[in-house]
Amino acid sequence: MDLKTLFLREKSFEGYDDSSVLECLLSTAGVRTDVPILVQNMFGMFGSLKGILEARPAQLLTVPGMTEKSAALISMVAPLARVWERCNMQKPNQITNRHEAEAFCKSLLMGERTEKFYVISVNAQCKVIGVTKVSEGSVNQVSAYPRLVAEAALNCNAHSVFFCHNHPGGTCAASREDISSTLQLQRLLNQMDILVLDHIIVAGNNAYSMAQHCDLDFRPRGGA
Repeated sequence: MDLKTLFLREKSFEGYDDSSVLECLLSTAGVRTDVPILVQNMFGMFGSLKGILEARPAQLLTVPGMTEKSAALISMVAPLARVWERCNMQKPNQITNRHEAEAFCKSLLMGERTEKFYVISVNAQCKVIGVTKVSEGSVNQVSAYPRLVAEAALNCNAHSVFFCHNHPGGTCAASREDISSTLQLQRLLNQMDILVLDHIIVAGNNAYSMAQHCDLDFRPRGGA
């Protein structure tokens, strides 16, 4: 039984290795080329399924045997995963707890190739009233400029905000720099009567909540 027929019967990739997953995807889409050789060429160039799925279309087109249709299809997988994360939220326009915050941030960042920093503005009822990308960096660094962060919150007339950024090439744990810069932003926005509720870091399908790990300062003003 071929991979496509097996998948359509089982509706699962359980038991597939990474190359078989990619072969099934391309075969089901009717790619008219030698799919196993194309898959082998992609793994030879990008090293892993993650590397392939996160490659830009222009990069994929350098693979021998690659067509524009195949490159477009592969490039859609990570954005579709972000849409799927958003569909899993019961109220995609409202964030009332950590799990909803993590799902919302994954829907923005999962599978992104470079670090991006977002300010998610919410009103007093925790409804999302603005999503602003304030910066985009390299594979392992992004800067959250205080002035741009403050402008993003003020322009939305935010009651509170969530921050989120991604670690494309590493773990989701917060670095010392992540924590110190977030505390600086928290102090800045507190002076404007805007609460910082959390900072979510996304890496792959994992997420790290600074609020959950007590990395933020929620002491009353003037506290010791």
